[in-house]
Amino acid sequence: MHSEYFLRSVRSPKGGDKMKFKYKNGGQVSDGVGLLISILLRYPEIGTINVDQELQLLKLTFFLNKELTAAQQFVKPLSEAISLFNELEGRECRVCELCFRDNEGFLALEVKRDIETVTYNELNLLIDILREDFSDSLLTDLGEDVSEDELLMQEEIIKHMLESLHDNPLDKNMVALREEGRVLVFNT
Repeated sequence: MHSEYFLRSVRSPKGGDKMKFKYKNGGQVSDGVGLLISILLRYPEIGTINVDQELQLLKLTFFLNKELTAAQQFVKPLSEAISLFNELEGRECRVCELCFRDNEGFLALEVKRDIETVTYNELNLLIDILREDFSDSLLTDLGEDVSEDELLMQEEIIKHMLESLHDNPLDKNMVALREEGRVLVFNT
């Protein structure tokens, strides 16, 4: 089933604006689904995102055209960069795991993070490091060109929804992926 959605700014009773996705028919998309959609729209380098509701984890998967042995040396420096970033931000991560796996002719980098402490700035840092270190082999969805305004809107949505999920745990296991230029989200 394909659902169309749009972003709507909704005034909260306590003041301030809340960004929410709505289905075209008016139904509300959960913050978890909206977050996954926005992350994949904003970061074409991410192949899939899995949500583990029980453990409250996000697993981001990146695909690379690279040998496993060449990529393994990258795990420790990336892990240290994320740890140092969170230390400087005054956060202690419950889960921060990185690993490479062979995946049918491609190399998959899996990054697991707890939803309570992951931030937009950390995601941005991760993507920037991957772009720099794996620019020649990081597989990226070359879908439509996205305007600067759209990218800025997606950034705001990601920030808002991550903050929302820090206090309101996810209640479903989900997977989000790309297929033929579309972002699909499924309950698992």
